[in-house]
Amino acid sequence: MVYGIPFYVYITLAGLYSLVLFYGCYYVGSSFFIPIICSLKTDKKIVALSFDDGPVAGNTLEILQILKENNVETAFFCIGSRIAENKAIFQQIHDEGHLIGNHTFSHHFWFDMFSAKTMLADMRMMDKAMNSIIGKTPKLFRPPYGVTNPNLKKAIIEGNYIPVGWSMRSMDTVINNEKKLFNRVISKIKPGAVFLFHDTSNTTVAILPALIKHIHENGYEITRLDKMLNLQAYA
Repeated sequence: MVYGIPFYVYITLAGLYSLVLFYGCYYVGSSFFIPIICSLKTDKKIVALSFDDGPVAGNTLEILQILKENNVETAFFCIGSRIAENKAIFQQIHDEGHLIGNHTFSHHFWFDMFSAKTMLADMRMMDKAMNSIIGKTPKLFRPPYGVTNPNLKKAIIEGNYIPVGWSMRSMDTVINNEKKLFNRVISKIKPGAVFLFHDTSNTTVAILPALIKHIHENGYEITRLDKMLNLQAYA
């Protein structure tokens, strides 16, 4: 203002700065606060499937059966608070060769508003719940809702986790039409892609057999996420 710059310029700059921060917080692929691995740069026709928010009775078992029938290994980023009531399902995920990653214990709606200390405590509760069942501690971490910020960056670094995102968000938590979901997903198939689905989605369960078939028929191999990205799965 001393130099005669109009007030609206400051408002505009503040608005642009807010948009940049919003993008950095809510677009997991931006790696704005911390580098997050979301895909593999490759020409090889390989992709990875991942499922968040399990284990849940019913859907997770159906997904496991479909994967077993098609000899496919995937990644499950699980919520720690759901393990105790689904111990057998959780054990089955591991026994059948799938990767299990940390998706926090609470998956609280306001998780991204927690302090770094509270975030880390929540993440370690998931580690403890997982270790008590399969004797392994997860190294890979996926942020709830894909939201990141400086507090989460600090928690990830202090917890020595490897943050993993996705390159294709299926939106299966809001898309209930099977044809629409199927078409959305197959349009994003490309070498090194990481697909995000949810155990809680009935629509995903419905299209999964056809999706796997389509991927294979187009010359792609479905590889377990940690193997495709060459990451250490467990501490």
